Amino acid sequence: MTMFNKILIANRGEIACRIIQTAHQMGVKCVAVYSEADRNARHVALADEAVLLGPAPSRESYLRIDKIIEAAKLTGTQAVHPGYGFLSENAEFAQSLADNGLVFIGPPIGAIESMGSKSAAKTIMERANVPLVPGYHGENQDRELIKAEAGRCGYPVLLKAVAGGGGKGMRVVWKEAEFDEAFDAAKREGESSFNNGDMLVEKYLTKPRHVEIQVFCDRHGNGVYLGDRDCSVQRRHQKVIEEAPAPNIPADIRQAMGEAAVQAAQAIEYVGAGTVEFLYDEDGSFYFMEMNTRLQVEHPVTELVTRQDLVEWQLRIAAGQQLPLTQADVILRGHSLEVRVYAEDPDADFMPATGRLNYLRTPAESRYVRVDTGVIEGDLISHFYDPMIAKLIVWDEDRDLALRRMQQALEDYRICGVKTNLGFLAKLAGSESFKSFDVDTGFIERHHDQLFTKTEIDENRYIALSACYLTLARKAQAVNPSDPSSPFNRLNSWRLNHNYAHPYALIHADNTHKVTVLERDSDYLINVDGVEFQVKGVLNNDQLNATLNGHQFAVAVFQQDDAITLFHDSLQFECQRQVEIHDAADSGQQGSLKAPMTGTVVAILKAAGSQVEEGEGLIVIEAMKMEQTIRAPFAGTVSEQFFKPGDQVGDGVELLALEPLAEDATSAAPEAE
Repeated sequence: MTMFNKILIANRGEIACRIIQTAHQMGVKCVAVYSEADRNARHVALADEAVLLGPAPSRESYLRIDKIIEAAKLTGTQAVHPGYGFLSENAEFAQSLADNGLVFIGPPIGAIESMGSKSAAKTIMERANVPLVPGYHGENQDRELIKAEAGRCGYPVLLKAVAGGGGKGMRVVWKEAEFDEAFDAAKREGESSFNNGDMLVEKYLTKPRHVEIQVFCDRHGNGVYLGDRDCSVQRRHQKVIEEAPAPNIPADIRQAMGEAAVQAAQAIEYVGAGTVEFLYDEDGSFYFMEMNTRLQVEHPVTELVTRQDLVEWQLRIAAGQQLPLTQADVILRGHSLEVRVYAEDPDADFMPATGRLNYLRTPAESRYVRVDTGVIEGDLISHFYDPMIAKLIVWDEDRDLALRRMQQALEDYRICGVKTNLGFLAKLAGSESFKSFDVDTGFIERHHDQLFTKTEIDENRYIALSACYLTLARKAQAVNPSDPSSPFNRLNSWRLNHNYAHPYALIHADNTHKVTVLERDSDYLINVDGVEFQVKGVLNNDQLNATLNGHQFAVAVFQQDDAITLFHDSLQFECQRQVEIHDAADSGQQGSLKAPMTGTVVAILKAAGSQVEEGEGLIVIEAMKMEQTIRAPFAGTVSEQFFKPGDQVGDGVELLALEPLAEDATSAAPEAE
């Protein structure tokens, strides 16, 4: 059969972009669909056409089967790729496409239905002689029967909602006394999340690995497995880091798992890309867990070790072509790792985060490093969708080299504007336990203290680097750059026969650091809370190369308003600049004061008409949850206030007028005659 001319991608984000990339390489045109929140999204810009589905919530856009079919008909597409998530494993969606003459780039409807229920899938696998974890997955849902089966398996056991996924409807039961409460909780979760409260129970392996096999089958009866992946490192039953091939598995067991996976797929007459997931125990035994009837998030690690494009395979098989390779032709080369870069807070139990990507720099891509993403700098990570920012994938000749690639790539990945898991991923990939592959599905919990310990830093050093950056950034805006020797270009508040160190107040965490910067002939003397640093530095765009007391640093810097972020050795150091202190002569304001930053007026300390002394507080502004008091640069009278408490003020806006006191106003009164 000939290849499709045009396909519609019923998804968003990085997977939509990934599919478009391969389709365009094959000469296939792509139609994107989008919600109102994704109007300016990257996948929309990459596609040849794009159709609006509806409002931001998924149920009103990406889960609207009728709208997607309408978009396919409107644009004349021949086939629909579902990506992963959303409708990718929805049998009703696949049936609706078929009813409307559209090809589903995925498995047959029967295969989706068979694997959609965990209990039904286990029954099919049992008949196909695929190894199963001891347990019960029958139709009789009597609580006492399931409890008895749990006792037969031997505690601990795992209770699962048959239609569950993503950790929902799942409870580990360590002893019989806990069974009833866990059963009720898992059943309620299954009913609320999947509208199905049926349960299964199986033996809980205390130190298992999660190993999965990538399978492909075509319509001509051919099936192959493309190696395996280890996805054991998880948080809340969701994968964090994946790698291929799975380390430390004997060749005979690796082959047996692959053959069992193909056997499982052929038992349900599978077609297309699928993943058979196994639990691999310490003794070398393995057990069928479930089959995902779609392309997996972690498919790139398989692509890098097989040198195959799995999306291309999907399109060719959906178009009726045979598999590109036989099993004998499948060769694995080197080692690959993937991490999922998320907008989330690892220190708050991986709570999803939202925010705008104000600053985004990714590692340079090459044959060793790949970044799959659906976002660009300036995009908003909203609460409507999964907060994954990107997938970072590396490859090298062996696992040790690949790990080094990953650590360097994580160091080169820089994001500001939203909290991410980049620091956590760097600790994980660099931990000795992961390097030595002491890994199972409880890895993060077992090594919690090691992975979540705060990194000790020399705070004064990074404050000095921040001050160096601020100084060089100001110098880049010199009054007369054509004459660098001019004293008016010096940043030490130059005045004749007088050296004056430029002051800063920089806040990091809850600490306020007093800083002065004195420019000398070839360097700067930076004093941080009494600690002196001799500093030389060069600023090139966002790259700062500095030497502090003979120690060289290469640091990336991002500044937004008065917030400064330094990136160095997988560390992200943030500080906030307070109002700079100037005397009247240096300020040049002569009676007016301007807002040092964008913020909110909190309090008026001196009303119009008030006479004030030099240094008295006049007005308080709050920015980024910190208050700044604006003080009188000289003695005078407040002649006018331009704002009131609660008003928003912009950076550089004049706040009030301050008139200097007349000379005789401060002199002593004449003595009476």
